[in-house]
Amino acid sequence: MTFLESIKGPRDLDSLNLEETKQLCAEIREHLVNSVAKTGGHLGPNLGVVETTVAIHRVFDSPKDPIIFDTGHQSYVHKLLTGRQDFSRLRQKDGIAGYPQRSESVHDVVESSHASSSLSWADGIAQAFKATGQDDRYVIAMVGDGALTGGMTWEALNNITDDNARKLVIVVNDNGRSYAPTIGGLARYLNEIRTEKVYRKAYRLSRALFNKFGLVGRLAYSTARGAGTGLLGAMAPRGMFPNLDIKYIGPIDGHDIHAMEIALRQAKKYAYPVIVHAITQKGKGFDPAMLHEDDQFHAVGQINPETGESLEESDGKATFTSVFSDEIVRVADRRKDVVGITGAMLIPVGLDKFAKKYPSRVFDVGIAEQHAVASAAGMAFGGLHPVVAIYATFANRAFDQLLMDVALHKAAVTLVLDRAGVTGPDGASHHGMWDLAILQVVPGIRIAAPRDGATLREELNEAVDYSGGPTVVRFPKGSTGSDIVAIRRTGDGVDVLRESAAKDVLIVAVGSMASTALKVSELLEAQGIGCTVVDPRWVVPVAASVLELSARHRLVVTIEDGVKVGGVGTRVRQDLRTAQIDTAVTELGLPDEFLEHASRSEILERIGLTPQAIARDIVAQVVGARIPHAKPLDEISLESRQPKAN
Repeated sequence: MTFLESIKGPRDLDSLNLEETKQLCAEIREHLVNSVAKTGGHLGPNLGVVETTVAIHRVFDSPKDPIIFDTGHQSYVHKLLTGRQDFSRLRQKDGIAGYPQRSESVHDVVESSHASSSLSWADGIAQAFKATGQDDRYVIAMVGDGALTGGMTWEALNNITDDNARKLVIVVNDNGRSYAPTIGGLARYLNEIRTEKVYRKAYRLSRALFNKFGLVGRLAYSTARGAGTGLLGAMAPRGMFPNLDIKYIGPIDGHDIHAMEIALRQAKKYAYPVIVHAITQKGKGFDPAMLHEDDQFHAVGQINPETGESLEESDGKATFTSVFSDEIVRVADRRKDVVGITGAMLIPVGLDKFAKKYPSRVFDVGIAEQHAVASAAGMAFGGLHPVVAIYATFANRAFDQLLMDVALHKAAVTLVLDRAGVTGPDGASHHGMWDLAILQVVPGIRIAAPRDGATLREELNEAVDYSGGPTVVRFPKGSTGSDIVAIRRTGDGVDVLRESAAKDVLIVAVGSMASTALKVSELLEAQGIGCTVVDPRWVVPVAASVLELSARHRLVVTIEDGVKVGGVGTRVRQDLRTAQIDTAVTELGLPDEFLEHASRSEILERIGLTPQAIARDIVAQVVGARIPHAKPLDEISLESRQPKAN
């Protein structure tokens, strides 16, 4: 039995000596590489926190002492140490999640995988422990230097250092990166701490004392340095936040299990908040990750565990992200006022080509979506047209700024929302399912949902050419598929994709659901039900031609990959009522629940957004009662076609 196999819970670590602990760390790295290579997942971040996570679990007592991960994608080691070593279905249906998940373990506290919230959580829990007399409990927050660029972190630090009589240990996992290298003044400051000569000298002296005098020598060194006494105190490097009243220990080599344990035990002695500054290396121990400069294998698909080469065959089709990446450069070529803004996601959202060609026109603001959107309003006031590219799941973080800073001032700002709709394996907090419902309440906003690569290029250009207020272009993760050519376009820009003589059902397809809608129409027409399928292109505001077409049909069915509560279908229904058009409306979309991790197709099948399920719903529940010439539902004909879910 390996040491890793013997670990059923954190307290099994207590019996390991130094050499056994090092061997355990080596086994964990091997397990991570071999497992994630088969399933895909966040490899680089977890390889970088092996020793740090082991040290935390050896010094503290989870779950009595709750451990909070920011953002959570670096919690694989934590899962291994808390009884979850079956990674065979990592991030897949019925397998363990790629982020902390309460339903999996009492050791998982915070499920949200949105960055920069951990210190607020930790402060709140520590305050609760203090207020309820649970004085023997500590709270540990592991936060990356990338997450320190987020505004919530600074709000929390301000509060933590105002009234700091509580047992809170903040472990800063400083690897100089978020997804890519961390940017900004804080990043430069931390880099100076990492590289300053006094730190290197102090660390060498610490090692020498340990080698000669063991644990007592290093503890004596740490105590003297922390107290600022004598030569050792003079050699102490500056703290991470010298202007805040918070204890600081470090920098510590985050891959030195001894150093980390000593630092954490020292931190545990304080009854006040303390920062332990750990220097780590993303992708540590896996050469392919270390050599991959772009993201150090932040997230991978299936790979060769020896070489790091991808084992996933490319279908050769363009993705929505790649189409945007190419088109925004062409937009920038013709519009010198267009600039790009993103939040620590330059490569994932496709702004890297723009940045390479026009480096002075692309701004990575760190994990700070609120600042990104508010500063975009300022740029628009100054004569620029900002394109803010972020994941759809992060759009809600900047809602107030979009509402009050952009829309209220009618600022010409374009939001490009990648990974909209059901994304799959990253789970509940990463599905881009709320943007349509949340953003359409903004007065004057215009929202586009391209169905393929051609409409994405077209609608992006229309968005940046609009100067009357905010525009949004949202698209899903993955391949664009083949372009879907419209048979005609209405005067106000709605694409008609299919039209039959019988005006029974009008299907309004939102974005990538267009191909699903076309398959539904085929199934319905096989039952004798005439269908018209339209892609509004700009789904908000609702085009007049959509209302006119609705008036000519017996039923309107809207299909969207956002929550149906307050979604586009709701908007269509309201506008029909306002126009006194009494056509019945069926709104199909995502349920108002947090969707589990699984593949996109598995999730769509479960919630009934496949062509077969939609067709059955229309025929059995609605259309059959209203359209006399419709045939009874033919289960065999529906199944025999086997159209694939979009």
